[in-house]
Amino acid sequence: MKLELGNIIIHDIQFGNVSKVEKGIIYINKDELGALLSEDENIKSVSFEIARPGERIRILPVKDVIEPRIKVSGRGGIFPGMMAKVDTVGTGRTNVLKGAAVVTAGKIVGFQEGIIDMSGPGAEYTPFSKLNNLVVICEPVPGLAQHAHEKAVRLAGLKAAAYLGNLGKDIDADEVEIFETPSLKEGILKYPELPRVAYVQMLQTQGLLHDTYVYGVDMKQSLTTILYPTELMDGAVVSGNCVSACDKNTTYHHLNNPVVRDLYAKHGKELNFTGVIITNENVYLADKERSSDWSAKLAELLGVDGVIISQEGFGNPDTDLIMNCKKIEAKGIKTVIITDEYAGRDGASQSLADADASADAVVTGGNANMLIKLPPMEKVIGHIEAADVIAGGFDGSLKSDGSIEVELQVITGATNELGFNRLSAR
Repeated sequence: MKLELGNIIIHDIQFGNVSKVEKGIIYINKDELGALLSEDENIKSVSFEIARPGERIRILPVKDVIEPRIKVSGRGGIFPGMMAKVDTVGTGRTNVLKGAAVVTAGKIVGFQEGIIDMSGPGAEYTPFSKLNNLVVICEPVPGLAQHAHEKAVRLAGLKAAAYLGNLGKDIDADEVEIFETPSLKEGILKYPELPRVAYVQMLQTQGLLHDTYVYGVDMKQSLTTILYPTELMDGAVVSGNCVSACDKNTTYHHLNNPVVRDLYAKHGKELNFTGVIITNENVYLADKERSSDWSAKLAELLGVDGVIISQEGFGNPDTDLIMNCKKIEAKGIKTVIITDEYAGRDGASQSLADADASADAVVTGGNANMLIKLPPMEKVIGHIEAADVIAGGFDGSLKSDGSIEVELQVITGATNELGFNRLSAR
């Protein structure tokens, strides 16, 4: 599969009478977009704010972050199974509003949601402080069940991102990136001397608001399977979970997966990037055994020499991570795992809930239990009281002056297990 990404560099977002992209600025008609999102009967009210890099703004609780994209040519549409039909995506041309994002916020859905600071020390821990963000604040109708609430906010974010993305459909891109993965047979013939490498991406599917969707299907209902990497770039995988903010893969992460990008950078030069194996992280032991068996089987079927395995979440999924590692290593395939740590505030506790000698090549995104202090901001978008109840916060986290004392896990993307962050260890 071959995909072109046409990046339209965005420098600012402003509200205006007409929605358009002009000279690197997104102009948004709030009434038009608000009417679109208010079609969902589960949303009581929707409002919009703009948060730019460097502004003294705090956003919480953050549900998802989504990059606006639009299919210009090729099969299907962006976010298949959600905003478009379920045609296989990953080919043709997709335009990207690079430097912009939609951030969904509002009343807390589940306690495992996050904070984005646009300036100050907290901003240094999240990549989203560097973006021009349209914040969509969705308040649910009274008494709405949590799963219906999550769905309403998730779809509102995707609708808003698709709406913005469509504004770039006829705009000339500032730069074009090309990504291509040959078929299995073509790859073997084209790069016979290069080591074959696959990427095993673990998707959060523990239930209880821990959901990830693939072509619109909840991944917990699916067996481990294979995707072309370019399918990820067209929105085939969408976040729908409320796991701890620090290592949640937002939809933005899936669209811009750095493991995929780094493997493409070495493809045809140092290695042969054969594809992506996606697998779930279910709760029960039988499900974990089944999914990890399939991960190892598909890695063997692809005939790869090595794999990179990334985790999403912590604790229970640590078992899935180690199962995948052990079983793939047992096939004679070398592995590198990417995770993060919950090692206590002093860093002295066991980092993972499971371990094995075969997991001898590990990349860590940092210790999520590290205690940090976030200064007060001039403006808070959302609900500041959530600081005392979100994962990583505690009773008394929110101080009278508006400052917050919390664990690092409250910051969206801080210890991301795709490596989409600024932390690591040696």
